[in-house]
Amino acid sequence: MKKILITGGAGFIGMNLARKLQGKGYLVRIMDNLSSQIHGEQTDIAAKIPSGVEFQLGDVRNKEELRKAMADQNIIVHLAAETGTGQSMYEVQKYTDTNICGTANILDIIANEKNDIEKFVISSSRAVYGEGAYVCDTHGKVYPTNRSETDMLKGMFEPTCPECNGELSGLPTSETAKLHPSSVYGITKQVQEDLVRVCMEAIGIPYVVFRYQNVYGPGQSLKNPYTGILSIFSTRILNGENINIFEDGNESRDFVFIDDVVNATIMGIEQSAANNQIYNVGSGTQTSIIEVIKQLERVFEQNAKAKVTGEFRLGDIRHNRADITKIQSELGYKPSVNFEQGIESFAKWVKTQDTETSLYEKSLLEMKEKGLLK
Repeated sequence: MKKILITGGAGFIGMNLARKLQGKGYLVRIMDNLSSQIHGEQTDIAAKIPSGVEFQLGDVRNKEELRKAMADQNIIVHLAAETGTGQSMYEVQKYTDTNICGTANILDIIANEKNDIEKFVISSSRAVYGEGAYVCDTHGKVYPTNRSETDMLKGMFEPTCPECNGELSGLPTSETAKLHPSSVYGITKQVQEDLVRVCMEAIGIPYVVFRYQNVYGPGQSLKNPYTGILSIFSTRILNGENINIFEDGNESRDFVFIDDVVNATIMGIEQSAANNQIYNVGSGTQTSIIEVIKQLERVFEQNAKAKVTGEFRLGDIRHNRADITKIQSELGYKPSVNFEQGIESFAKWVKTQDTETSLYEKSLLEMKEKGLLK
């Protein structure tokens, strides 16, 4: 059976993927630096590693640790990354070093040193699209530029046509859409994609790029205040803390359940049809933030102290809905868990966890100090 290395494997997606792969008979090794932002200060991570999965403490920024992790492996699933759109706007070097230089380290080892790598799978993000695709009655399909601070200060949050400044209707964004990321995080993911594509094609090793949408589900970090609004909101609801809803609450995201993400990733590992391809992995539907709050109130049977503030973060997008036609037709992917079902499963798990101290206010203060939260 093939040997698979998962970088960032102690994270939310990595743990679920490792468990599923190990159950299918793969020999799985995970490498992770156990970032305190994601994992807290825990020291018992080894107890949480699925039985039969090998764990190695290591950082993709360290080539010696990478060499040890990559030894004798056949497939790499590269998940290790700094995540968080807002934080990336002022932690520029941190995101660049990990996401770009870390990826470059792996590719450099593959290109220049003896190894057994047969396939490279990388997790990208819908952030590479920026606002994504829209349609204008006059100009057809367009790709709006970043929303202006001036407009948003006036409460005008919807993107407008870059040609006529007219109203737009949203479209599902396909893999062929224009790439114009609106955050440092998005830029680093685009560079990751390009590095992998160019290097793997030159070497002749198949690669697969997955552009994950907003992934959620049991096991998601409840400690990280910079990403994962379902975790952030859940913690604040259970703690009886206020929730500031940015903009007007009608901004929307494509939430995709963790099981669907894991299944899609395994399809990419196992199917040759996925070789040298890029795929969106999402639900194909969009859910507003106001609806997210309503669903969380339902599953926790508790009112949220939520308030629409009109505040906004520079670098955020307005809407997100993935076109998943390609992965459906080529790999047979089909989302199996809708948002209501997924929220119920997520909430059931959250209720079994210790209530975390929310660091969300700290993250907002950091953004305000940097001039990124208005």
